[in-house]
Amino acid sequence: MSSGPDSLLHHAHPWIGRTVEDTATGRRGVLRAVAPDPETSRPVAWLAPAGGGTEWTTALGAVANPAPITPDTHPRPAP
Repeated sequence: MSSGPDSLLHHAHPWIGRTVEDTATGRRGVLRAVAPDPETSRPVAWLAPAGGGTEWTTALGAVANPAPITPDTHPRPAP
């Protein structure tokens, strides 16, 4: 888990930035963060629709089936 004033208590996760399935809802979205739920403090996955829209949370165990890594998955900064 990250710590420090800028971390917001986010956890590292290898699928951050990838499109994943939320098996609890059947929706797919981009995994934006793994961070404590504001009400329970337990880690949850924060997902956003790939085309933009309202973020939602789901149990970390409900995150599955990540999209394959492609050159666009983690864009490199321009030179």
